[in-house]
Amino acid sequence: MSTILEKKLRQLSENNEPVVFCGGKKGLEKESLRVNEEGSLSLKRHPSSLGSALKNKYITTDFSEALLEFVTPAYENSWEVISMLNDIHQFTYNNINNEILWIASMPCRLDGDKSIPIADYGSSNIGKMKSIYRSGLGLRYGRNMQAISGIHFNYSLPENFWPVYKKIENNNSAAEDFISSSYMDMIRNLKRFGWLILYLFGASPAICKSFLSDNNTSMPSLDKKTLFQPYGTSLRMSDLGYTSSVQSNINISLNNLDDYIEDLTTAMKTPEPSYQNFGFKINGKYQQLSLNKLQIENEYYSTVRPKRVASSGERPTSALKRGGIEYIEIRSLDVNVYDPVGINQDTMRFIESFMIFCLLEESPLIDEVENREIMKNYSDTSSHGRKPGFNLSRDGKKVSLKSWATEIIDGVLKIASLIDKGAQCSGYESSVKKQSRLVDDPDQTPSAMMLGELSEKKMTFSDYILDLSKQNKEYFKGLMDLSSSKNALFEKEAKDSIKKQSDIESEEREPFSDHLKKYFES
Repeated sequence: MSTILEKKLRQLSENNEPVVFCGGKKGLEKESLRVNEEGSLSLKRHPSSLGSALKNKYITTDFSEALLEFVTPAYENSWEVISMLNDIHQFTYNNINNEILWIASMPCRLDGDKSIPIADYGSSNIGKMKSIYRSGLGLRYGRNMQAISGIHFNYSLPENFWPVYKKIENNNSAAEDFISSSYMDMIRNLKRFGWLILYLFGASPAICKSFLSDNNTSMPSLDKKTLFQPYGTSLRMSDLGYTSSVQSNINISLNNLDDYIEDLTTAMKTPEPSYQNFGFKINGKYQQLSLNKLQIENEYYSTVRPKRVASSGERPTSALKRGGIEYIEIRSLDVNVYDPVGINQDTMRFIESFMIFCLLEESPLIDEVENREIMKNYSDTSSHGRKPGFNLSRDGKKVSLKSWATEIIDGVLKIASLIDKGAQCSGYESSVKKQSRLVDDPDQTPSAMMLGELSEKKMTFSDYILDLSKQNKEYFKGLMDLSSSKNALFEKEAKDSIKKQSDIESEEREPFSDHLKKYFES
């Protein structure tokens, strides 16, 4: 633990203010493919009983019509988040008939791009934009990659934390600027230390061979239908997942919010020659939103993003420019196949403690050399992180994952013990200690457990996950019925969302080309 972190924690303790860590807002976004009983991707439309994917605030879709995304509100207690996510699962299972939710991050058996239908959001301009954007993603990166699922963890510190922290830092800038600057400090450290999330929570060490349609890989085979990395943690976050040559050459600064916004904006305005071949509009049909390096901000894949809730039609960078950073989104969590909803409270408590650690720990600016080092640490950990004696690179020097992880977790544990002092918070210290044990015993990580199960049961990846997915369905079917109030909540949201989409479509008169132009000029 650095002297800077020790000093900040001491100041918080001396001011009797450690409880300001308790009560931060937490929310989850969890993706799941709809599959049929044979384990193939569903080709059915998004069920109308789940409402409009464009306007339902709890249940929407991501890239594919078959890729559901469940969104919880932000709560102060992690159990409230898990409970809400559980209810959304249960309501969904009550409305998808015989279909099954695929419980792993890496997808089911795929049969090429044509087997992955792009999500449909209706005929409104905003709906068309969402679908055309996804069409562009499919052309640029392939639809197989877009069938990957994950969990996004959204977090903001308690409001009463900021005045205390500002006083400790002896900072005289405007509150909004101080909060944004502090969150950027957090983001840089989340990038530096984010390989730890892949090691502890990675749950995708194996994939179905159908994911790589050309089979052009040096990855070993576990069986005739499964590829794997013996010491892999999260192939979802490896070179097989969310990467591309164009994206790897886009350098978005995390050193301050203004530079972050400017770099993203520049990437959205810079033509990309390799995307010209796909065309912009063919026979009157839009193929992508632009021919530039990024169509919109969200195309830039990052393990962590600064966020602010945007107004209708407002671009993410415009929202950040308007009001600064409101919360942070972590995007590197795999879906845990051993938890009914894909994540548990212990994971959430650790991530929250880890994020506060990253805020308070010394966070120097990141230059190009360190950025390359960070990306290599991610790539190496995702593919080989559990290998005995595995080393990372730190300031250009080799360091064992075990020793660095132990050092980080020691600091995170200090944060967790302070969070536990809040009247409404408990279980944080024990949650961090549980993860600490995984550093000493890699065989207990989710990725190792999955490979152990695959070997022991002699099942292909797809058959194993399908079997677990069916068990998961039975788990939700076996629960007590949803409370009448919760069921009414979801049914009302479904009906209201359909009406909202219909109203937009019936009232809209602006040509799509004008809408698109205005959006990018805003």
